[in-house]
Formats: sequence, structure tokens, C-alpha cells
Amino acid sequence: MSQHVPVRSAGFDLVVVGLGYVGLPLAQEACRSGLQVAGLDLDITVVDALNAGHSHVDDLSAADLAAMREAGFAAHTDASIVADARTVVICVPTPLAQDGGPDLSMVLAAAASVAAFAQPDTLVVLESTTYPGTTDELLRPMLEEGGLRVGRDIFLAFSPERIDPGNARWHFRNTPKVVGGLTPACTERAAAFYRKIVDEVVTARGAREAEMSKLLENTYRHVNIAMVNEMARFCHELGIDLWDVIRCAATKPFGFHAFYPGPGVGGHCIPIDPNYLSYRVQAALGYPFRFVELAQEINNAMPTYVVQRVQDSLNDVAKPLRGSKVLLLGVTYKADISDQRESPALPIAIRLRSAGAEVVFHDPFVTSWELGGHRDAPSGDEVGHDFAPDGETIGSGASGGALQRVPELAGALAGADIAVLLQRHSSYDLDEIARLAPLVLDTRGAITDSATVERL
Repeated sequence: MSQHVPVRSAGFDLVVVGLGYVGLPLAQEACRSGLQVAGLDLDITVVDALNAGHSHVDDLSAADLAAMREAGFAAHTDASIVADARTVVICVPTPLAQDGGPDLSMVLAAAASVAAFAQPDTLVVLESTTYPGTTDELLRPMLEEGGLRVGRDIFLAFSPERIDPGNARWHFRNTPKVVGGLTPACTERAAAFYRKIVDEVVTARGAREAEMSKLLENTYRHVNIAMVNEMARFCHELGIDLWDVIRCAATKPFGFHAFYPGPGVGGHCIPIDPNYLSYRVQAALGYPFRFVELAQEINNAMPTYVVQRVQDSLNDVAKPLRGSKVLLLGVTYKADISDQRESPALPIAIRLRSAGAEVVFHDPFVTSWELGGHRDAPSGDEVGHDFAPDGETIGSGASGGALQRVPELAGALAGADIAVLLQRHSSYDLDEIARLAPLVLDTRGAITDSATVERL
């Protein structure tokens, strides 16, 4: 099949701006629903790979891309394709800036490209996570600069992404889609579009309510994970098995939802999104969102706590951390995917190396791992864009560089002084890990009833 698909003279039902973890599943579902879809990304490497049938996103296979291509999908770098679109959805990253505040540079760059080519009667939707007011205060003026009026000539709405990479049960179509427009007409247009590609559309009162709903979802998770992470620390000191406590509490059929401790928070939402809300509260109202700031403090401290627990476990068998061989098991932020964005494995590895440990890793989804020169992962949603400059680097000197990936797990387990289970990939044989490794620190509560295993 030819890798070139010409722009259709009849135009596109949808142009997706930003072709990563959010944009590609959206484009895929739209293709499945019979829409004519194009993708826009300024990263030529990503565009060429997609047009050649190679996916950089866990949830889309080569076969999925082939089906999209058969339906007419192609990726482009030329923003002028927006002129042929009836609907444009922006799905670019919204990471944190160096000062911890929002970095909306990629949203603004994408919006400028859309505004330059959008035609009357176009629907524009922002899906990138941001603080309440962004759609109205930043995107509306850009779209109206050329004389079009939102709600009359052009339609603008916000719809929070709810992509959960690797989740086989909840995917784009069966996850309810929240939409909120700047006017009732905008909401109606956005809802009508999404009803073509999802089973249920939930209309918010407006764009700010839709923007806020995304931040509430992830702040709720962030705060509750921080609570159990702090409980894990004092329950260990008190000799209480928190994992058993959670198991018992979860039997209550009402009023309780189980959250679990871990080595830290990772991914494209929880470590980043609540900071957008905290920023907005501080900037608009002049006082801090204390729950978010405390949760961030607790969750950010977990990698250091994991390293301390590794050191304590080695001390118990009269071994120093310096010079000991530490095997990290699972370095992605989530089980059974290759996504490493904001994974707590990174600061754990850097701290262990800085303390003089010999650190190696195993992960069935990761073949190589660089600590030094690591690019801060995009927060919102995408990898493989080029709407903004490269991210900063983390790790240098003794803590930087590449980590060795062990070629054979059984031998590595037996040869390590301690194994640290950071991610519970389904391919891991937990009994084998407990049997072969002389010591195990289990940060996921996966291994029970083993004398050589300590749980976080």
C-alpha cells in the first residue's frame, strides 16, 4: 500500500492535532465510526512512522494502523489541512514548566495553527488537560482574531481526555465523554460530534466545568494515593500489614474505594494535572490548595523512602547499600505497557546509583533505559510531538547513563543482593521471584507469605 494518501477534496470530518496516547485512539475510533480523519503532528519522525504503519502507542498495533489507513487516515505535518476540516480536536501535551506552573506552549502553538486555517462553521475542541478558563481566555481570542465569532461563526468546546493506556475494559468508545462549550450552541455541536464515536456523552454547563471535571478526577486519585502512601510508612513502623488492612476495608460495599500504596506516582495525569488546579487557585484567589501541595510532597517522597527501605533490608543481613547489586523489576509507570512517563523507577534508580549501589533492571516492555539525559515526559497526553522545545534533563554524573538490562531473569534474581518489584507486570512469576531472590522489596503488595519478601 502506498504511504501517501492525498487530501480529499470533500474535506475531513475530523483533524486530530497531536498524534500520541490521546490523539491516536481518538482518530482510531473516528475511523471505525466511518468518519474521514486526518492527523496533524509537527514531528516528522512520528508522522513518517505512522504513515508507514508503525505505532509508538501501546494501545494501537500495526494492524490497528493498517485498518485506519484503509479507512483513509494519514498523518500530516502541514497545518493547512485544518482548512478542510469540519471538526478539529487538539490533543497536545500540557506538562509543567520549570517553576512548577502550567506549560501551555504546545496548546497555544497548536491553537495558533488551527486559528490560521479554520473556516466558518468549524468545531474546535481542546482535549489537553489544563486549568479552568483556558478554553475561554486563551483559545477564544485566537480563534476570533480573524473576525469569526465563537458560538456564531465558529464553535469552541472543551472535552477532557479519559484515555487509560493498557486498560482492556474501558476504551475510547465505552468511556463516557464529558463536553462543555463556550455557548449552548458550542456544547450542542460538540456533543453531536462525539455522539458519532462514543456510547455516552455527558454535557457540562460550560467549558470551565468540563475543564474542572478532569482536574477533580485526578486530584481525587492523587490525594487518596498520598494518604495510603503515608499510611504505608507509619504502618510499617507500627508492625501493621497495610495491604491486609485495605483488603479488609474493601469488603465494605458502600462508602469506601480501595487505593494502594506504591513507589510513587507516574503517568500522564496524576503527577501533573493537580498542579494545574493548584496553580489556578493560587493565581486567581491568592491562597494555596493545601490538599494538592501536601499530596505532592508525600508522593514525591516515596522514591526516597523506597531507597531507604532497600538500605534497611540490606542492613538487616549485614550488607551495605554501597556495592550491593540491586535488581529493579518493572520500570514503566503502569503494568503491562511500555510507557515510562513520570515513572518513579527513574528517581529510585538515580538515588540508588548515587548511593553507590550496582543497579540493573528487567522489564519485559523496555529494552534499554537511559538515566542521564532523560527527557521529562509529556504530561498531558502525547509523545512524539514537536510543538515546543525539548524538555529538561534529569540525572548526571554517577547517577546518569544507561542501566544494564539483565538478559535472563532467573539468573539475575539469584545473583542480586536484593530485587525491588516496582511494577507488577502479568508476565512476572511472583513465586519464582520470591524463591530465587535472596531478598525482595515488594512495592506493589503482590507477594505474600514469603520470609525473604518485605512489602512496602
